[in-house]
Amino acid sequence: MFGLGYVGSVTAACLAAAGHEVWGVDVDTAKVEPIVRGRSPVVEPGLDELVAAGVAAGRLRATTDPREALDGADVSLICVGTPSTAAGSTDLTYIKRAVRDIAEAARDVVRPESGFHSIVVRSTVPPGTVDGVVAQVLAEVPAPDGLTFGTAMCPEFLREGSGLADFYAPPFVVVGTRNPRVGSALTDLFAFLNVDVQIVDVRTAEALKYACNAFHATKVSFANEMGRIFRHFAVDSREVMKIFVQDTSLNISPYYLKPGFAFGGSCLPKDLRSVLHLARMNDTELPLLSGALATNERSVRDIVDRVIAGPGREIALLGLSFKHATDDLRESPNVEVAERLIGKGYNLRIYDAIVNPTRLVGANLRHVQSKLPHLQRVLTDDPHAALAGADLAIVSATDSAAVGALLDNPPARTIDLSGRLGAEVEALPGYEGVGW
Repeated sequence: MFGLGYVGSVTAACLAAAGHEVWGVDVDTAKVEPIVRGRSPVVEPGLDELVAAGVAAGRLRATTDPREALDGADVSLICVGTPSTAAGSTDLTYIKRAVRDIAEAARDVVRPESGFHSIVVRSTVPPGTVDGVVAQVLAEVPAPDGLTFGTAMCPEFLREGSGLADFYAPPFVVVGTRNPRVGSALTDLFAFLNVDVQIVDVRTAEALKYACNAFHATKVSFANEMGRIFRHFAVDSREVMKIFVQDTSLNISPYYLKPGFAFGGSCLPKDLRSVLHLARMNDTELPLLSGALATNERSVRDIVDRVIAGPGREIALLGLSFKHATDDLRESPNVEVAERLIGKGYNLRIYDAIVNPTRLVGANLRHVQSKLPHLQRVLTDDPHAALAGADLAIVSATDSAAVGALLDNPPARTIDLSGRLGAEVEALPGYEGVGW
């Protein structure tokens, strides 16, 4: 265990309690010496007792010498700090040092019986760190004869103050690696948790911790913004949010947490603007919610920019309504894309399985007349007709007719706005995901 701060100490003590032989390594004697004496170097409820039990049983030791720890070891877990630089980037100095220490010490120790050693980053690091930074260090200090290194990312999800409970009941155990031997080693290491170990791409595992923490920060900020605006209306936002989280179908659920295109429709844009108006009228800043409108606009602009950056003037737009299985065009981002591209001189043919201009009424009709007055001329109910001669397809429609037409007559480029078109479409030459 390289790094005996909060994450390293908790992980080391819990693995030792599960029967593993664990050595903790740190350059700071102030972290090593407490463990040697059977005490935790960090404050965490229950950790002192767990460390004491591990030390007394002879399964938990600590040292400042990597060679002592690596003698016969199968796995190294790197839990060193990754602080921010002054510019906000991640300082990977300690990661590089730990990997170099492992590689250099491995020359002077007894090899594991398997002849294989897993170097696993557990610290939070940007995507590409294992493939780039770790790989570069190992290229500079290659494994000695008789030993092979494998690498992985295994993010931790421990909260200070509840670290032991979080370790034993993790939301998931994720290992990012391309090496099946590393995957097997870590599956065995964490088998006592009785949680399926998910083996994923290295960069997926690296990105996961950032996604989790960014979302947690967003949730805190969202709840605080609700409190700031609703207090002006004699509303107890604690009661609002207490009921809010009871909705696990939409509010706290996977439903909206899928990368894709912009939001639209008759509710979300309108109600978000209304909340922001209430804030302005009460001199209250809601930067998170203001940013939601800005990032939504960025999603639309990004698609238009990508079309302009590429070749071709013939565009097939498959899907026009803001949502599958509806003909509601109010504030549909697909309508916005169509209007902007037509305005820039592109030739569009639009397919939507449900939208029929002769059946649009009320606000829905008024909206499309203001945005696409010639919709009848460019709209078709046949996806093959929309795709005929197209240089590029922009696709949000996921019905079988649209997917089948794409496979029958794929254009040079396809931009997928939904991520639900299937593996065959994603394998087409020129396929691009909107955010993947």
